[in-house]
This record gives sequence, C-alpha cells and structure tokens, in this order.
Amino acid sequence: MKAVVMDGVGQYGVADLPEPVPGAGEVAIRVAYAGVQWGDVLVRDGHIPLARPFVPGFEAAGRIVAVGEGVAPGRVGEEVVALVEGGACAEVVVAPDVLAVGVGDAPLRDAAALGWAGPTAYDLVAQVGRVREGDRVLVHAAAGGVGSLAAQVARAAGAASVVGVAGSRARAAYAEGFGHDRVVTRDAFPQALGEDRFDVVLDPVGGATRTANLALLAPHGRLAVYGSLGGAEPVQVPADELLMRGVSVLTYNSALLARTHPARLAASVRHVLGLLGARTLRVGLGAELPLDAVAAAVAGLATGTAAPGKTLLHVS
Repeated sequence: MKAVVMDGVGQYGVADLPEPVPGAGEVAIRVAYAGVQWGDVLVRDGHIPLARPFVPGFEAAGRIVAVGEGVAPGRVGEEVVALVEGGACAEVVVAPDVLAVGVGDAPLRDAAALGWAGPTAYDLVAQVGRVREGDRVLVHAAAGGVGSLAAQVARAAGAASVVGVAGSRARAAYAEGFGHDRVVTRDAFPQALGEDRFDVVLDPVGGATRTANLALLAPHGRLAVYGSLGGAEPVQVPADELLMRGVSVLTYNSALLARTHPARLAASVRHVLGLLGARTLRVGLGAELPLDAVAAAVAGLATGTAAPGKTLLHVS
C-alpha cells in the first residue's frame, strides 16, 4: 500500500509498505480521507516523542475491509470515522474497534472533517464546561475545528451569547458563520471585551491568555483548558482566590481519554455524528489535497496560512 512516512528529521515521503493486519479488538480501514490536525505539527516538531520512521495521521474516514478477533464480522463494509494513534496517512489503517464509529447519515467527507475536533468540542461544552441555558461563553481559536463546532454546540445547549477570539479579521469573519455572536481578533484581546464576563471560557492557548481568561470569569465560571498553543509558560492559579470567586479551572485531554475510557470518547463521536447527519451541526471544510501534499498541509497549519476549514488528504 501507499503510505506517508516521516523520517528521523521530520521529512515526509510516500513509500510502499505492507498492509497492516487487524489484531484482536481491531479493524482495518480502507482510508478515503485522512485529517490534518495540530497533533501532526507537534509530532513533526518533536514535541510528541514517537519512534521514527513513523506513518503520521491521527484521524481517518473510510470503509472497514477486515476485522480482528472479537470484532463482529458484520462490520466489514461499514463506513466509519476512526481516531487512531498514528498511521492514518496511508491507504489502509488499523484502528481500535471501539474508536471506529459508523458515520450513519453523515456524508463521509464531512465526517472525516470532524476527526478529534468533533468529540473534543462536544465534551468541552457538555462535560467540562457544562454549558447551561443562559450561559455566556467565550471561545478561543474560534475559527478552528474545535472552536467552530463548540460555538454551535454551546448555542444548541442554550447559551445566551457566544463570543469568539480569532487570529485575524479574515478568520474572525469566517468564525462568525458558525454561531458566534461576535468575534474579536487576538491582538485586541482582552481589551475589546470591555466589562464582559463569561460563565464558560474554552482555552487552548495558555500563557498570558490563560491568565486573562481567569480574570474574565463571572462568579461560578468554568475555565476549560485543552491545550497550550501559545507555549508552555506556567500559569499560577491561587486556589484560595478561585474559592472566593467560586470559579473553576478544568482540563480535557482527548488522547488520554482514548486510552483510559475509549467508550466514553466513542459515545461523544456518535453524538456529533448524529448532529451532523441530522444537519443540525455544520463542519467547516477546507482544502482537499493528495496524500503526497502532507508536508505542505502540516506547514500551512503550523504557520496559520492554511485556508480556513479542515484540511483533508484524499487518499482513495
């Protein structure tokens, strides 16, 4: 099969490799689309220590072509979206049976664009931030995959207002099409928010932005942390101050959840796929590129020059 291989210095190439065979509790998927996401940037730059050479790609959509021991034979032929620990940038990938979720009525390309962002957005809103009727929500990286989906999920949960923060005016305009009431640019944050305070803030940024987010929380507000795009600068969070204000800092790690409670993550995948199939959730579709364009796709994501929407590699 054709597969992308990343070498020891982070260079990509397409090679012929043997097709992987599913083991117990696994399925083999003929990949139609592989998603490009921030984890690919972290792997390329050495921030996630993985043995190389390595076949990249953490999310795939396609059709099951073989099953391992303990998996229902009737799954062969099923269209699924799969969350994996690598290997999606190939014609065939092996995935855990539990994390290969049938797309149902959702179009396969749209399902591919959900990837890890879909369940992450849902869990941040419903499980971590616990958005309720009348809540005011602030979403950072509003034009990204998680941000654009989280705004819609928060709106469906009854949020009174959803405000976004995006990296540029163009990305702010894009984000406004996904349920945000308004979107401010990163260089105007937090001044552009004035006296606004929020019940829930979704923060993948960290550093000084995280400190500012703490100050923006209303009494009993929840800061949901799920990344550190702005760097690993430590943030001091005095517990007594949080207690006096009644605010909370909570974290979410989807990769850890996939290892510790994969059925929980799969349930969230099914939920967002159901919303997508019912046309009550819209996913942003970006560039569709061939498999050998993975280096350019990852570079575009890293530098912020990629077109808005999910970049997909069309594999087969």
